Amino acid sequence: MAENKGLHVVVFPWSAFGHLIPHFQLSIALAKAGVHVSFISTPKNLQRLPPIPPSLSSFITLVPIPLPKLPGDPLPEGAEATVDIPFDKIPFLKVALDLTEPPFRKFIADHAHPPDWFIVDFNVSWIGDISREFRIPIVFFRVLSPGFLAFYAHLLGNRLPMTEIGSLISPPPIEGSTVAYRRHEAVGIHAGFFEKNDSGLSDYERVTKINTACRVIAVRTCYEFDVDYLKLYSNYCGKKVIPLGFLPPEKPPKTEFEANSPWKSTFEWLDQQNPKSVVFVGFGSECKLTKDQIHEIARGVELSELPFMWALRQPDWAEDSDVLPAGFRDRTAERGIVSMGWAPQMQILGHPAIGGSFFHGGWGSAIEALEFGNCLILLPFIVDQPLNARLLVEKGVAIEVERNEDDGCSSGEAIAKALREAMVSEEGEKIRKRAKEVAAIFGDTKLHQRYIEEFVEFLKHREDPIPNQ
Repeated sequence: MAENKGLHVVVFPWSAFGHLIPHFQLSIALAKAGVHVSFISTPKNLQRLPPIPPSLSSFITLVPIPLPKLPGDPLPEGAEATVDIPFDKIPFLKVALDLTEPPFRKFIADHAHPPDWFIVDFNVSWIGDISREFRIPIVFFRVLSPGFLAFYAHLLGNRLPMTEIGSLISPPPIEGSTVAYRRHEAVGIHAGFFEKNDSGLSDYERVTKINTACRVIAVRTCYEFDVDYLKLYSNYCGKKVIPLGFLPPEKPPKTEFEANSPWKSTFEWLDQQNPKSVVFVGFGSECKLTKDQIHEIARGVELSELPFMWALRQPDWAEDSDVLPAGFRDRTAERGIVSMGWAPQMQILGHPAIGGSFFHGGWGSAIEALEFGNCLILLPFIVDQPLNARLLVEKGVAIEVERNEDDGCSSGEAIAKALREAMVSEEGEKIRKRAKEVAAIFGDTKLHQRYIEEFVEFLKHREDPIPNQ
């Protein structure tokens, strides 16, 4: 590993694991290229990151900055990421992270080797002042899909009326594009993104501040998978855009679980299933499903009659016995497994028996599933998920569950239909085939390494002046 002449970057992501993990994966990729990384987050978040490979330990320094307490303690004790709090408390997490500016500034001022670059997320809206003071340029790392980024860049670049539903349900000017919100999804989007929240800023204002202050925008995609949306975003965002590749997690080695591990019997069961026959159901910890939503998902899984492996996180509203419909486990015991709590997702997705992944459409989860050539069955809920779903359907690797257009509800019958179409129907064969084809892109380590090498070359040849905005 060649050290890049002491090149040093500071990475500071938003405290949600859909952001923390991509920033960490980028840090690992940069460290492999010989770049020194100071990765900043709260102490608890740093403890929950994957371990740093021993060979890279001298290149990555984890820098804890405690999360300041807020008056009135609106955040639960020990809450340091979105996974720890209800959706309505997220603005207070933004307030607390806004208050990390002084310790962040002190870290930069006291550092014997000041960084060459900041790599930040949308939450660090105060970074522009520090950038100018210390003359350190900014990379704005967007962990979102090119479809999502292009959709909003087109709306904002053309100053379309964001308060009108029509603007939010109209796709960008790409032939055949369906990347837009449904009417029932668009209703809450304007308030969530463009109106001030309890943090005192809207997310739109935060993004605009960093977009103005940054030198370059880095995105988690590659031209081999998408050209049109990436180019459209580049045309409208007003800054140099650099694709980083997908930053795919390393494929895990075959794991031998201990005899007393509950996962030993799970993987023994998977070993007995036919290749590509099992659907993995996993909506993660950030997607806080209601009782009705979980019960309809369960109903759809049951009606599909497909073998399944469901990794289900314990909801805040239920005890273990209350989560699933009465009798579901007994009725499906011969063809499926439900596991509560943490799951070794990469090992599951990479098992030869897994053929499809049923989830919410998060960009990181899509990358992980497509790395193994699994087709996607999508039931999106919030923010970027609907736009990701439409992009992935457009790319021929996914099926989206049909919903009631008035209220957005989905039925067990609709879920079962989508699952069967993706996994076993003749009509779904082209999706299964396309998913296997794109695995050659998503899992191509040399391709993604080349994107990182080009990014590092850009970082090495930074040019002044720092923007004065």
